Amino acid sequence: MNTDVARPAEAPSPAPAQGVTVWFDGACPLCLREIALMRRLDRRGAINFVDVSSPDALCPIDQRELLARFHARENGVLLSGAAAFAAMWRAIPVLKPLGWAARNRVVLKGLEWLYLRFLVLRPRLQQMLANK
Repeated sequence: MNTDVARPAEAPSPAPAQGVTVWFDGACPLCLREIALMRRLDRRGAINFVDVSSPDALCPIDQRELLARFHARENGVLLSGAAAFAAMWRAIPVLKPLGWAARNRVVLKGLEWLYLRFLVLRPRLQQMLANK
């Protein structure tokens, strides 16, 4: 499993100037709920949400990799896992303190540890939500 949390951006994608781009799995009921909440909180429209499951989605890396882990681009840097969540949080005023706290290496390492545990539970959570 790739545990890189940041690497240079590899391909252009549409994004608002000064904004953040987030790639998500639009075929995942869990992801859809989470992104719906983030869209409601993103009142300034600072985040460009890209549904990776859409055939016309512009993807900076392999689609399978984007579906396996959460990814975002902030300031030209492609982020993965907890670092990607932190970038998204920094773009949303009410969540900005969490995003700034994650700039601390110890905090980010703890969040990544939690994210990796979540990835183990994710398939069961997706199935539970799909059955509702």
